[in-house]
Amino acid sequence: MRAYIIRRLLLMVPTIVLASLIIFLIIRLIPGDIIDLMLAEQVGGQKLERADIERALGMDVPWHVQYGRWVSGIITRGDMGVSLWKSTPVSEMVLQRVPVTFELGFLALVVALLISFPVGIYSAIRQDTWGDYVTRSIAIIFISVPAFWTGTMVMIFPALWWGWSPQVLLVSFTEDPLGNLQMFIVPAAILGMLLSGVNMRMMRTMMLEVLRQDYIRTAWAKGLRERAVVVRHALKNALIPVITIIGLQMPVMIGGTVILEQIFVLPGMGLLLLESITKRDYTVVSGIMLFFATGMLLINLLVDITYAYLDPRVAYR
Repeated sequence: MRAYIIRRLLLMVPTIVLASLIIFLIIRLIPGDIIDLMLAEQVGGQKLERADIERALGMDVPWHVQYGRWVSGIITRGDMGVSLWKSTPVSEMVLQRVPVTFELGFLALVVALLISFPVGIYSAIRQDTWGDYVTRSIAIIFISVPAFWTGTMVMIFPALWWGWSPQVLLVSFTEDPLGNLQMFIVPAAILGMLLSGVNMRMMRTMMLEVLRQDYIRTAWAKGLRERAVVVRHALKNALIPVITIIGLQMPVMIGGTVILEQIFVLPGMGLLLLESITKRDYTVVSGIMLFFATGMLLINLLVDITYAYLDPRVAYR
């Protein structure tokens, strides 16, 4: 296992390099240019020419030279550059926003698991009953309704009908844990319900497949209670494909946090990313996307390691 993890970490290096190159180029293909935005915002005082701004931002050299400077800064100093607008280090901006995005994503994942696991198991062991039909319908609704639409409705209609709206002023968890959770629980529940729909369906399908296996019939024949059969013998084997789905949902979760942070005014990396794209702040966008890409690779590695724990037949060498 140790050798496998080391190989995977080494393979991540060329993957991250390729991802960084794609990120660096794609953001510069977006219509519009940061130089034009800066020229448009000049009012009074000294008027700078386009060449002066390009020279100040280090954009007066070919793109491959700019890319080389950016990558060399990351490798040698862990420096992802500075914001082209604020001259603030990108790494500092990312570290300030990470806790918000991480908390929202973590709570959404907890909500998704708390909904999907028990509901999916119940739906499987009560197949073709009214409870099964209801839970399957709920899963389809969760899958079909996009998080941005639900978030927008939650922000608009309760405020119009009852004068209530979610809290938008960030409170630190260390200062006021309850107030912090009150701010995050609504967007986390919305994103968690979106993620739980697919997990419920997969959990039900895999539980049904496992419950039809011969060793489960043997467990029933030995007179074991339903709880022991489901939890001790069936659940662990049914979890492997579900873990795969959860790993594949990480990009959906990241995209969901970006949208919901904008709707609920959460000062996380998603909100910073949208603001930076609007202003064409290339270094900030590249730094955030590189952080997301690295996180995705680490999550995929964690999912593969989890396989070996759930199924002893899986051996990584």
